[in-house]
Amino acid sequence: MLRRVVLAGCSGVLALQAAPAHATPTPPGPQTDPLPARLSAKLAVPSAPSTGKARGLVIGGDQGADRIWVMDARRRDWKPGTAKWSWAPTAKAGFKDVVAGWGAVSDVRVRKAGRKTYVLAGDSWGYVGAVEYPSGKRLWAVNAGRPSNVHAVELLPNGNVAAAASTGGWVRVYAASKGPAATAYTEFKLKGGHGVLWDPRRKSLWAIGDDHLVELKVGGTAGAPTLREVRRVALPTQGGHDLAPVYANRGRLWVTTNYGVYQFDKRSRTFKTNYRHASRVNLPIVKAVGDNPVTKQVLLTRPEKGCATTWCTDTLEFFGRRSATRSLTGAQFYKARWFVTRYQ
Repeated sequence: MLRRVVLAGCSGVLALQAAPAHATPTPPGPQTDPLPARLSAKLAVPSAPSTGKARGLVIGGDQGADRIWVMDARRRDWKPGTAKWSWAPTAKAGFKDVVAGWGAVSDVRVRKAGRKTYVLAGDSWGYVGAVEYPSGKRLWAVNAGRPSNVHAVELLPNGNVAAAASTGGWVRVYAASKGPAATAYTEFKLKGGHGVLWDPRRKSLWAIGDDHLVELKVGGTAGAPTLREVRRVALPTQGGHDLAPVYANRGRLWVTTNYGVYQFDKRSRTFKTNYRHASRVNLPIVKAVGDNPVTKQVLLTRPEKGCATTWCTDTLEFFGRRSATRSLTGAQFYKARWFVTRYQ
């Protein structure tokens, strides 16, 4: 489908290559019985690196292969056989009640809870879940339904899971801590819900929609959570997409819209474009963005001409001392992130 861009690479810095051409897309379309928690998923790649050695790793959801890939950005050749880890829910592995919601993975991220690492995923067809890394054991999962169009997912400190859905226009906190198939949740209405992010310093949940960035307080109990709005800020431009921590500045959040990439200053409540590499990173239609806390490189995804949908790409872009790309031929990435377990 798309040509692969092969790069020379070395540890820490990626070599310069031409950036791909991109199209202006339309948003993705909207596309239980309790189960034991200790069910092991079958991995396409049986071994995986420890999170302590993950400075060059990235994680992304491939809507073409219907899989999550963990790849090493320091490698010059990307193909399924070079993946560090791969996963998808299957009925055989204990996900029979939710596999119908898997078919267009939108968001993936990694989080650490205690001594364990978890991979979280949200799918436009409805899947919302978390699995242990690298075993793939089910922590929790539900099917929120295809009409919702889930776009983001986040793990909360008490084991519950937050999610945002664009077509559904909501932010939810699921009582995931109550069991591997717990379906209870609280809901906050947010037009075009696209992103959620836990803020450990403020002990609050940030969420982004079409027009606003909101700060929410999670209350109630683990089994019966509540959500309350404490702050709402209009976005500088329309069409909010991604929300991520700025590891280089704890007082800021990455925010992307249809028209640009910003950093939101939590103290002044203003959107900044004076960040490092802004001249190259501040681009339209960026679906995901984030900086590496070790290498300081910025990773982003944006739609590419020739991909199977108007919102996907097979190429991840890196900006640092040098700009670079990595491509997995035929992949359909919507969002990809650094393999970083920290909130901020």
